[in-house]
Amino acid sequence: MNDLTNTRVVLASRPQGEPVAANFRVEQVPVPTPGPGQVVLRNRYLSLDPYMRGRMEEGPSYAPPVALGAVMEGRTVSEVIASAHPGLAVGEQVLATGNWQTHAVVDGEAITRRLHDTGLPISTALGVHGMPGFTAYAGLQEIGRLQAGETLVVAAASGPVGATVGQIARLQGARTVGIAGGEAKRRYLETLGFDVALDHRAEDFATHLRAAVPDGIDVYFENVGGHVFEAVLPLLNNFARIPVCGTIATYNARGAVLPGPDRLPGFMSQVLRQRLTVRGFIQSDFNALFPLFLEEMEQWLKDGRVQYREDIVEGLANAPEAFFGLLKGRNFGKLVVKLE
Repeated sequence: MNDLTNTRVVLASRPQGEPVAANFRVEQVPVPTPGPGQVVLRNRYLSLDPYMRGRMEEGPSYAPPVALGAVMEGRTVSEVIASAHPGLAVGEQVLATGNWQTHAVVDGEAITRRLHDTGLPISTALGVHGMPGFTAYAGLQEIGRLQAGETLVVAAASGPVGATVGQIARLQGARTVGIAGGEAKRRYLETLGFDVALDHRAEDFATHLRAAVPDGIDVYFENVGGHVFEAVLPLLNNFARIPVCGTIATYNARGAVLPGPDRLPGFMSQVLRQRLTVRGFIQSDFNALFPLFLEEMEQWLKDGRVQYREDIVEGLANAPEAFFGLLKGRNFGKLVVKLE
């Protein structure tokens, strides 16, 4: 395969606060010949996700950091273009950890999922019919334990996780309140069927949130943190459940001492007093549910009961800038880089 060139984005340095262009480096290298059991992939779509910010740090996390000089991690929709694996044929479309690059050589056993023709755009395997959608599905089912008639609030509700959370909650008979940043995103939530859609950038956001939940909040699906979480806390009902899959508001402050008083003692007192369930998770904690999720979500999408939006960026060279925008909420929908 030495006649093929792989363009890749590597981690050149670790960020101090917000990531900048100098933290990345673009390289071009030959594509090696696959060894026994390996396949060569041509990556077609790359998913950009908030968790990648944590991979740029050396600090403790649920997964190892990206090493300096290594290719940035990321899931891809890819095509097998050469195979030394008996179970994977040239031309197959797969979901893989192909990373921020145009080509990848991976062990065939590491292929996450074969992609069959479902009638859906293949990029949805990186979004509503993939990891973000499953995060919403599993977090609601296993931690949220949502019941019909309860009130659910979700932040970043125009994003791939939050939008799916709200729509599944509606299918389960809950009252849904979605929170997003900006008027355009707030209006989009109304098209998805949220009972109430709020803009967290509004000066009177906390007042509007209180008015939106006259019976309190039973489930708060957390993927933001910051001032949104502060507005939610006093509105939680006894026995409320809080699935936590992200805290993007503070991702760029890792390791820093945040300003303000120490609120942890008061929060822990509230957890005890109200018997709250607060559980952090990643979607792979619940992999046993994944086959059922794929089946149910495919049907919901085909029936039009779940809608989705993708924000597609053209070209690997634009991935870093798109990633910076993701961390600031500039994307509108699931952020995907089209590589081909």
